[in-house]
Amino acid sequence: MGLFSVETPRAFLYNIRDVIMHSDVQLSQICAVQICLMPAVLEYRRKCIDKRTEIEMYKIFIVEDDSTISEQIGKYLDRWGYETVCAKDFENILTQFISFEPQLVLLDIGLPFYNGYYWCGEIRKISQVPVVFISSASDNMNIVMAMNMGGDDFITKPFDLEVLLAKVQAILRRTYSFGQQSSVMEYGNVILNLMDMSILYSGTKLELSKNEFRIMQLLFEHAGNTVSREKIMKKLWDDECFVDDNTLTVNMNRLRKKLEETGIHDFIVTKKGIGYQLAAKENMSR
Repeated sequence: MGLFSVETPRAFLYNIRDVIMHSDVQLSQICAVQICLMPAVLEYRRKCIDKRTEIEMYKIFIVEDDSTISEQIGKYLDRWGYETVCAKDFENILTQFISFEPQLVLLDIGLPFYNGYYWCGEIRKISQVPVVFISSASDNMNIVMAMNMGGDDFITKPFDLEVLLAKVQAILRRTYSFGQQSSVMEYGNVILNLMDMSILYSGTKLELSKNEFRIMQLLFEHAGNTVSREKIMKKLWDDECFVDDNTLTVNMNRLRKKLEETGIHDFIVTKKGIGYQLAAKENMSR
């Protein structure tokens, strides 16, 4: 049996082919070779999956109200090294999306409360992660609507899981081949969109100026800690030596006013003589 040692799946196929090609080999012998080789093949596959998982660790959010379908998809993708979560609360899909921070969304059209088009539109307000629609409503009108609402692909039910996997892999490869990071940051119920320099709060979108965005990004990145005035000024202006200290105060007051008008009260706290930080979540005014 030493002739049939396996180092790769391709070698496995070649060995089995070579065995079968010998006319004097009995079926029992072929089965015995397969049994002996299979542990090596499975171990190789496990190592490949482990290695891929360490590198990618892609998270996929499955929004499908048929639990049988969603569980089948989840289990299949899990076996390929992806981390999946199936939506449970179909009235609050966006909250689950933000909490899970997926790299791809599989989204059905016919859902309880709000349809998939609605949720795709809500996701697009805060993120550019790929959205793949999965639906039996595959007429041209629905496919065009899905694409117009921000979808990246459309898979018609019923579908083969291998086809689904191939599409998922292709979209993830195209989207994240350059190591893109998450496009949103969240603190409390306030979402900072890094893609279009805006804030989303309670369904309201607030556009930020370049400096306002830079301030918010710095505060979000250091949530729970105080950011010094010097560090903020360095972020806003390359050479703070030529900037009046009051300029930062003016920018901060303008930002606070815009937040207040959007309903985000007491969000930025002043630490006298030091700098600024985001308010503790439990102290944020509603």
